Amino acid sequence: MSEPELSAEEVEAVEHVLAEHRLRPGALLPILHAIQDRLGFIPPTTLPRIADAVNLSRAEVHGVITFYHDFRTAPPGRHLLQLCRAESCQAMGCDRLEASVKARLNIDFYETTADGAVTLEPVYCLGNCALSPAIMIDGELHGRVSAEKFEQLLQTELGST
Repeated sequence: MSEPELSAEEVEAVEHVLAEHRLRPGALLPILHAIQDRLGFIPPTTLPRIADAVNLSRAEVHGVITFYHDFRTAPPGRHLLQLCRAESCQAMGCDRLEASVKARLNIDFYETTADGAVTLEPVYCLGNCALSPAIMIDGELHGRVSAEKFEQLLQTELGST
């Protein structure tokens, strides 16, 4: 299956990012972050253009994107749900929370619900250790999250899914 074409606005955004960062030493990571910040993901169709801008091979750019779990190559859902997997959260039961979240949303990490509402990602510390287990929904931190509290958050934060 071929990749969808980028809109004129998306192409312009990528070109702007490349022009802004390409001459910086170590430009690849700032370019990738800036593209994802603007588009929500790094379209695979942009890899040749990015590689050319920083004088790397497409394989090298692809390797960096796939090495770092923060980068996405597909658009995220309307809501981003990040579940902390750090030691404190593990000690306080995030494995049970993870199983509950995955079962309730019917997705795994790095997947998006069928309706496009929620993308689930693991995070390896949200800095909320005193209130473990923690999740972040669209940048808003929630602590002491149980399966029951997650159900409440689905209703209030995500409008149920």
